Amino acid sequence: MVLEPGDEAPDFTLLDQEGNPFTLSTSLEERKVRHFVYFYPKADTPGCTTQACGLRDVLADVGDTVVLGISPDPPADLAAFDEKFGLGFPLLSDPAHLVADEYGVWGDKTMYGRTYQGVIRSAFLIDLIDGQARISQAWPKISPRDTPKKLLRAMAA
Repeated sequence: MVLEPGDEAPDFTLLDQEGNPFTLSTSLEERKVRHFVYFYPKADTPGCTTQACGLRDVLADVGDTVVLGISPDPPADLAAFDEKFGLGFPLLSDPAHLVADEYGVWGDKTMYGRTYQGVIRSAFLIDLIDGQARISQAWPKISPRDTPKKLLRAMAA
């Protein structure tokens, strides 16, 4: 079940592209700003590159909002992806898809008539409300090109 607006955002600790642990609750408490968390299937593939570069290109327009990308890729692959495209935001490694499971974005996918398990590209805007991390907006099955547009619209609202 994909999380919806109003749901509590599950906390997590994952390694970033540099191999450093990143904890959502710590970041929310320290920065006290919105976090835009998006899940994508695989670094340096066409759709994921379009999505990540689109977010990179709007970073200056989203103020203090923290952008986080999560995929099953290992930190070394995420580092290469970040370096290749100069993304400039944390990419987090979820190889056992535990966080993707908690957010309801790991499930059945179909390609070329074959069904398999994988990340269902989705995004969430998370705010700290009364001391709790809450989903303020959710975009299940978001397209790579729409991701930066949805973030910008959310910032304008």
